[in-house]
Amino acid sequence: MTLLQGKTAIITGSGRGIGAATAELFAELGANVVVTDIDLAPAEETANKIVAAGGTAIAVQADVTDDGGIEELIGQTMNTYNAIDILVNNAGYTWDGMAHKISDDQWDAMIAVHLTAPFKIIRACIPHMREQAKKEMANGGTAKARKIVNISSTTGTRGNVGQVNYAAGKAGIIGVTKTLSKEWGRFNIQVNAVAFGMIDTRLTQSEGEENFTERDGQRIKLGIPEQRREMVPMFTPMGRAGTPQEAAGPVAFLASNLADFVSGQVIEVTGGL
Repeated sequence: MTLLQGKTAIITGSGRGIGAATAELFAELGANVVVTDIDLAPAEETANKIVAAGGTAIAVQADVTDDGGIEELIGQTMNTYNAIDILVNNAGYTWDGMAHKISDDQWDAMIAVHLTAPFKIIRACIPHMREQAKKEMANGGTAKARKIVNISSTTGTRGNVGQVNYAAGKAGIIGVTKTLSKEWGRFNIQVNAVAFGMIDTRLTQSEGEENFTERDGQRIKLGIPEQRREMVPMFTPMGRAGTPQEAAGPVAFLASNLADFVSGQVIEVTGGL
């Protein structure tokens, strides 16, 4: 399949989970994929898997909450492929707590990774997306379609107990999406968001000592209570959580020319919820 043939795509947080599945699907569809993660090992594992399957990919280690990491990501992408056609802002994690117990660190971390980082990456892409489109439009030309897909959550569209910080970040990126679609529409840049419900990743696995991430030397527990996981068949019409591969499909649609007149939209991927 060649739906994304010749396109260069940056997918943040693509060493694991939804990001990795999206990177693999994009490569299958013909894209040059920039796999980036805060940890180099999973990024390299995903990139190597893509290359072994006949696709094209590079791995870039980058902390998207660090300005230097963003600069490195954009620099390596341009040095390797000399283009940015698709940006998928997927990187993130959860740091849950009830609103009356949320610390400043918890709040700031979620806003940083789910809202500030995507905006800064988009801003860093301006010379290679918006300004490149302007050059193509000079003297009556037509800019080729470029895509930004921001990953949100039903926590951002509907709220969720114990995730006020995550909800704020995921709701905020929807505002960025809708605003940018209006500002950049005339440059043929489509900006959309995908809001996922329950997808089976390490963020939705059962809580446990082995399920954690580390940020600034602090161990942050991931996952959700087992009781909540057991309720998934009850509150999801399809009776199960989605797979990362199923999550990747709508992202690929929005990144493709099939969605050239789709912009400013939020697609909820929930199994019917």
